[in-house]
Amino acid sequence: MQDKQDIREHMKVIGSDGMPIGKVDHVEGDQIKLTRTDSADGQHHYVPLSSVASIEEDHVVLSMSGEDARRAAGDAAD
Repeated sequence: MQDKQDIREHMKVIGSDGMPIGKVDHVEGDQIKLTRTDSADGQHHYVPLSSVASIEEDHVVLSMSGEDARRAAGDAAD
C-alpha cells in the first residue's frame, strides 16, 4: 500500500500509460486534489487514492490510463 504522506504538493500525476493528468494541489481525505491550472475547465478535480499504483520521487503513477483517469476525475482536458 502506498503511503499518502509521500505525496507532495506540485508532484506530477500520470496515468499508467504515461499520460499527464495534472499536478498535486494536496491530499484531501482519501483523494488527491489536482491543481486548477492543469484542468481544461479551470476547476479542481480529484483522483481517489485507491487509484495510485506507485509514488515515485517526483510523480504519482495511477493504476489506470490517462484517459480513464481524466474521465474519472471529471476533466475532459486534452
